[in-house]
Amino acid sequence: MRVSLDTSAYSALRRSHAPIVDVLERATEVQISVIALGELHAGFDGGKRREQNRLDLAKFLAKPAVKVRGLDIGTAELYGEFRLYLRRIGVPLPINDIWTAARAAQNGLSVVTLDRHFARMPQIDTLLFDP
Repeated sequence: MRVSLDTSAYSALRRSHAPIVDVLERATEVQISVIALGELHAGFDGGKRREQNRLDLAKFLAKPAVKVRGLDIGTAELYGEFRLYLRRIGVPLPINDIWTAARAAQNGLSVVTLDRHFARMPQIDTLLFDP
């Protein structure tokens, strides 16, 4: 199983959220986008455990199954399609989550998340967990 890790799922992983730990242990590939990394760093920089959080993230990113992925033209095209779709159905979603969804769809990945709004996008496979 190949998955894309959303920011909320990484945070839950750090809290040892059992279902997310299980999915990630079974995954053959775990991708995390530069978008999610930016969100994580913004959270770290505003918190009291900045350095420890950065060290923990570096250890996670060093795992063989974990890959950091950027955005490209294909991602941008899917982002545009998804954003237009959401506008047409009247469902606002955070911009960064639309990018995450586009990146996952482009690569045939399931999005691992705790954010229910991902389920509003039928274009992607979502592994949605309760907090």
